[in-house]
Amino acid sequence: MKKILALVMAVLLICSCTALASCKKTAKYTVGICQLVQHDALDAATKGFKDALTEILGDDVAFDEQNAANSTDTCATIVSTFVTKKVDLIMANATPALQAARNATTEIPILGTSITEYGVALEIDNFNGTVGGNISGTSDLAPLDKQAQMILDLVPDAKTVGLLYCSAEPNSAYQVKVVKDYLEDKGVTCKDYKFSDANDVQLISTNAASECDAIYVPTDNTAASCAEAIWGATSELKTPIIAGESGICTGCGIATLSIDYYDLGYKTGEMAAKILKGEADISTMAIEYTPEEKLTKLYNKEICEALGFDTAALEAKGFKAIEK
Repeated sequence: MKKILALVMAVLLICSCTALASCKKTAKYTVGICQLVQHDALDAATKGFKDALTEILGDDVAFDEQNAANSTDTCATIVSTFVTKKVDLIMANATPALQAARNATTEIPILGTSITEYGVALEIDNFNGTVGGNISGTSDLAPLDKQAQMILDLVPDAKTVGLLYCSAEPNSAYQVKVVKDYLEDKGVTCKDYKFSDANDVQLISTNAASECDAIYVPTDNTAASCAEAIWGATSELKTPIIAGESGICTGCGIATLSIDYYDLGYKTGEMAAKILKGEADISTMAIEYTPEEKLTKLYNKEICEALGFDTAALEAKGFKAIEK
């Protein structure tokens, strides 16, 4: 009798589990996320993107989130897998991810984020603000002339400014050119210091710090993932660094004029929701930029104090301390 009862209970348990599984809701949309590398800015953009879509679509959306560990080849592999799986939309976080997605599909909608200049990233001549086809997204471009002026305001005695960036990132080269043109028009000498990957960041950073009065680091993914190494290479020489965004500034800079990457990702998520729900045509969606009034002047209290900067004076000029 006990054996029969146990058998009946087992059958009922299996039936119960099967019923629950059949009742479990299947997501209506699958979104593939390809993030180039893990660092504060890109992580915040991905989180903002997921939060926006989850708030708007709830259980109707599922994510396949992949990190390429700063490898362009891995980006290509990831997005090829997304295409094979026939995801409903691809979010490409950083330029190499966007380029890989563009090369992988002309049918699945692609939204970029943390892309500085889409015309440069996608090699579009006379870019007018709308990519067309199956691509749109958001830009992390901050006013480069204002970032350049920040160098002059905070380090007024600087005669030579080093421009430190990764040679493999075309958007970094774009930012550096704009900043260089601005500074040279003001009579400041600029020198390029290019590292090819994370392996030579420390050496190139040390060279820049020893030869320049100040350093500018643009929104650069390799620099962002190596920001603490840059500070380690430059701290003893006490060469101040102006950064292109808050994540780099947190690791090695004295100040930045930065966007909020969480907000940027959130805006991208809102765009994705409209595309998935059929409320917008991606081919006509213009690239979204952070309004200038939402940009923030930030300073790194710890590094500023280590280099002898008056933090009270910075706050009087409208700078806010970075929250770590």
